[in-house]
This record gives sequence, structure tokens and C-alpha cells, in this order.
Amino acid sequence: MGDKTIWEQIGSSFIQHYYQLFDNDRTQLGAIYVDASCLTWEGRQFQGKAAIVEKLCSLPFQKIQHSITAQDHQPTPDSCIISTVVGQLKADEDPIVGFHQMFLLKNINDAWVCTNDMFRLALHSFG
Repeated sequence: MGDKTIWEQIGSSFIQHYYQLFDNDRTQLGAIYVDASCLTWEGRQFQGKAAIVEKLCSLPFQKIQHSITAQDHQPTPDSCIISTVVGQLKADEDPIVGFHQMFLLKNINDAWVCTNDMFRLALHSFG
């Protein structure tokens, strides 16, 4: 990982792991959330590991592939890591669309988990 800071290393590893799970088996995403985690998905709020996994598993596509364009990571004063992602996704036979996602990562019992997750498709209405 070269000269990356520790928070960049942790954030990058988390991002790689998250999208690998999301693209291959969304049911496994529960391992990265905790009961206090919050998800905002396209403006809708979900609280707790079970509600988040239920939402992610209920999304209306069979297959998905994420392509990460850029990611940034910063440490917080309370020893967490904020990670932002910009990328594209392709779900089933739908057109490729852009997306933005933000994660707040916290080390709990020597494991990095996601306490906050915000997702938006990058859709624009010009009219």
C-alpha cells in the first residue's frame, strides 16, 4: 500500500471488501454493520443491522457490479474514519449510472465496522 496513511489503508480495504460483498452476496453485509448502525438510502432511513441488511437484500435487481472512480478517507477526532466513494454501477440490464456513498467506520472490539452509511444515485434532471 506504499505511502498511504493508516486511515487510507483501512478505508481502502473496507471499501474493497464492502463492494465485493455487495456485488457477490448482499446477505453477508450484516458482518460490517452493528445494531446501532444507520443507513440512508436515497433519502430513506434504516436503523440497525437487521433493517439495513433487509433493505439491501430487497433491492430490485439480481446482479450488480460497482466500479469505483474515486475514494477519499479522513480520520475523525474520535478515532473513526470517514470514507467517501464516487463510482458507477450496473444492475441487471439497466444502463450504467453514477453513485455517491459515504461511510463512517469505527473500530469496535478490534474490528472496523460501519456505523453510518449514506447512498445516492447520481441522477440529474435537466428540464
